[in-house]
Amino acid sequence: MSPSPFSAVSGRAEYAARFNRVVDHIQAHLAEPLDLETLAGVACFSPYHFHRLFHAWMGETIHAFILRLRLERAAAHLLYDPRKSITEIALDCGFSSSSTFARAFRTFHGRSASDWRKDRNNRKADSKICKAAGPGGTASSGNPHESNPCRPETPAMTLKVEVKELEPMTVAYIRHVGSFQGDPALFGRLFGRIRRWAGPRGLLLLSTARLLSIHHDNPEMGITEAGKLRMDAAVTIPAGIQVDGDICKQKLAGGTYAVAQVRIHDRQYMETWDALMSEWLPGSGYQPDDRPCFEIHLDDPRTDPVGLHQVELCLAVKPL
Repeated sequence: MSPSPFSAVSGRAEYAARFNRVVDHIQAHLAEPLDLETLAGVACFSPYHFHRLFHAWMGETIHAFILRLRLERAAAHLLYDPRKSITEIALDCGFSSSSTFARAFRTFHGRSASDWRKDRNNRKADSKICKAAGPGGTASSGNPHESNPCRPETPAMTLKVEVKELEPMTVAYIRHVGSFQGDPALFGRLFGRIRRWAGPRGLLLLSTARLLSIHHDNPEMGITEAGKLRMDAAVTIPAGIQVDGDICKQKLAGGTYAVAQVRIHDRQYMETWDALMSEWLPGSGYQPDDRPCFEIHLDDPRTDPVGLHQVELCLAVKPL
């Protein structure tokens, strides 16, 4: 009997691709009603089996996952959107009423939405103390001008930010769910996998090719726990390129972004994001938008004389 072309490895890759499509769909439509039949259709599973399969794969029921993402988005809006009322935030994040939101928020975050908003300055200060890795990096501090016992001293950085209109980008990606803090080897493995897929297809030779780290969750101030953070290692591709296996495809929305181009050590990613969010953003006339933030990697740090990373930090913004 000839061996089956199907393998456990290819099966897991297919499941990963299907559930990544579902998660991407949920995030893009978080403020809208999300019914089981539609989500099962996105995953190409029957509604009868989809709920159990999602729970087995993701470790959360579909209801709990959607609720968590809505509450995490609401928590971020409470921090960064002070002019919007709590009721407006609740409705914008997909809740049917302010009372439903209030109960869910207190149960999930352990405090009321109003208390969360009042305490935001204390949490911002606390988040800068002995912070672990942020997007793309290893351990880092908060204030780059002060010494920090959590890391070796690094030079102070000058953050130059330009507000740009970015075009939509189609990317192929491989997703990591879980903590990436203090684990540069993880990024090496993920980007190695993307390069091995894109290289033979000639995609890295395109003049438009860019490597990106895409961040869907907020690791700061207790919004998303480390074990549930989602990060994609990605490469830009032409829209018509087909993906396979555990390589998935998504479209990053264009629009207005605050773009900071920097050369930093791998341990400085989080402090650079801190500077963008806490120093530049409040006086800019902008506030964060709900589109994912990402980093565009402009060089290979292995070829830099001192191992610095040249990157563009891209924060989706909208007028305050």
